[in-house]
Parts: sequence; structure tokens; C-alpha cells
Amino acid sequence: MSLTLTAPQTRSQTPTAAPATSAEAPAPSLAPREEEALRHIAAGCTYLQTARNMGLSKHTVDAYLRRIRAKLGISSTAEMTRMAIAMGL
Repeated sequence: MSLTLTAPQTRSQTPTAAPATSAEAPAPSLAPREEEALRHIAAGCTYLQTARNMGLSKHTVDAYLRRIRAKLGISSTAEMTRMAIAMGL
């Protein structure tokens, strides 16, 4: 059995939590076409429907949405929809 001694942490050394709401942290800016694609997806359109509405290929829409996920740090369509609503799209 081993015993390890550590110094007590002071208030300034304690880790701080990330901001709880998106209102505290500025949202990353999206390109106009990324916003448009996000708006379509949040409205319930499929990638193909979004592509047709925007006059693009579904691969381009997929690329836009991958960039949106990377910028916003999210991984699912549900999270994207929630963010779109929070952003007022």
C-alpha cells in the first residue's frame, strides 16, 4: 500500500467550468451558405432536399454541414437544430 500526499488546492487553482449557456460565449460565425443549409436542415429537410433547394449537390451540403459541426463543436443533427433555433435561424 502506498500513500501519496498532495498540497491542498487554493481557490485560484481549482478548475473552472466552461460557460453554461451559449449567451456567455460568442457563437462562431457561419458563412451565409452555411447558415442557409443549417436553416433547411433545422426545418426538417433532408440533405438531398436541401441541395435541391439551394441548387447544389448533396456532397456540397454535406461539406457545409461538416464545417458547421466543426465550428460549433457538435456531432448530431439534433444538436445542429437546437443551435439553429438558439441562433434565431
